[in-house]
Amino acid sequence: MLLAPQGGRTARLRSSLRNSTALRNTEAPQKLPTPANEPSVADILRAEAACADIGQAGLIPTGAAAPKRQRRRARADLAVVPPEPSDRGIVTPRIAEFLDRVQPATPCLVVDLEVVEGNYRALAAALDPASLFYAVKANPAPEILRLLARNNGHFDVASRGEIDQCLEVGIRADRLSFGNPIKKQSDIAYAFGRGVRLFAFDSEGELEKLAVAAPGATVFCRLLVDGAGAEWPLSRKFGCSFAMAKALLLRARALGLDAAGVSFHIGSQQCDLSQWDKVLSQIAGLYGELAAAGLKPTLLNLGGGFPARYQKEVPSIGEYGRAVIAAVHRHFPEMPRLIAEPGRGLVGEAGVIESEVVLVSVKDAADPQRWVYLDIGKFSGLAETMEEAIKYRLKTPHDGGPTGPVILAGPSCDSADILYEKANYELPLALKPGDKIRILACGAYTTTYSSVGFNGFAPLKAYCI
Repeated sequence: MLLAPQGGRTARLRSSLRNSTALRNTEAPQKLPTPANEPSVADILRAEAACADIGQAGLIPTGAAAPKRQRRRARADLAVVPPEPSDRGIVTPRIAEFLDRVQPATPCLVVDLEVVEGNYRALAAALDPASLFYAVKANPAPEILRLLARNNGHFDVASRGEIDQCLEVGIRADRLSFGNPIKKQSDIAYAFGRGVRLFAFDSEGELEKLAVAAPGATVFCRLLVDGAGAEWPLSRKFGCSFAMAKALLLRARALGLDAAGVSFHIGSQQCDLSQWDKVLSQIAGLYGELAAAGLKPTLLNLGGGFPARYQKEVPSIGEYGRAVIAAVHRHFPEMPRLIAEPGRGLVGEAGVIESEVVLVSVKDAADPQRWVYLDIGKFSGLAETMEEAIKYRLKTPHDGGPTGPVILAGPSCDSADILYEKANYELPLALKPGDKIRILACGAYTTTYSSVGFNGFAPLKAYCI
């Protein structure tokens, strides 16, 4: 998934952002039964800590002393597949302690890096032997990039800016994939000059640019899939048909490029495990046709789509990994090199936004539905509430008391800045201006969607702990 919302959301976002400056990449700086044979994250952390090798993690010495790593306390709530659903995407004890102690100005995002690390290691184990290329667009905080690099991570980048963000924290260019299939030729040349050798494309025009600006590079063709079952589908902006992909990969070989294979994205926040199997079955047929034409693909990019827990339950990390890898084995007796591009599934549940109630009002004295205005809205980090697609869970100081229906809105002077009007949210009747509301599972696509200053509101501040 790339940064722009897709399909019907595009026109609505364009309209609602008409007075806004460009979106910025800020420098931020589960519950299902645990299978008996699935280790906890604490077990994984202890085992891998004993054999950690930063040199193999793709870090380049930068001349500055590396920060000391703090000893981690055992965390019962960091199981690979948490025993209770409410343990996924919660206010972790570390986040609660930070907010209570520091009391930062709101709105702000706090990301628990222990959750990010636990999610990464759990997904890496579940998708073994795939290499994980973290989708930097989900949250490019340098603390997250360094953490994943120390864990042998790779990185999916969408722009020259994201390439620079990775290189600036010491990540080697050969661990990057330029996964955006829509790139300026000058940006391709820049990436190639910095050492990037893996590129996506989905059209003949993009392929021709790659042949000129990145001669001999390894390339993969992005396929167009429907994204059925995803809460944030990607529509038709990216990818090409299977027939066109075959022709383009053969053309890539003729242009002197390493035509390695294909990629696809099943849709962000994909909750239907069967979708990977359907697409992989089709790809197996395509790879057979390519082999018959004399080109044997060596790479299969499984894309992203791994979800975070919002209002409804989603399968565990282990269930996703087992389903995807089983589908690969089922359709590819000779397994190609596998890569995956998780973003939301790694960082979404690790973050909590603390906001403040600005106003509680009604439109008529007889109207039972209150309007609750927060100090954060669509233009300051909650863009994924467009069409009420992503439904965040909320915590208030009055939870447990009587509740009533509300419409939730942001603080800006734009009538499109309404978060939830049709989703039937209810909040405590005691809610009043000045109360703090914590918005859960906000670690992904919030700081990166925050405007640089629409209506004079500052970009979303983020803390990684």
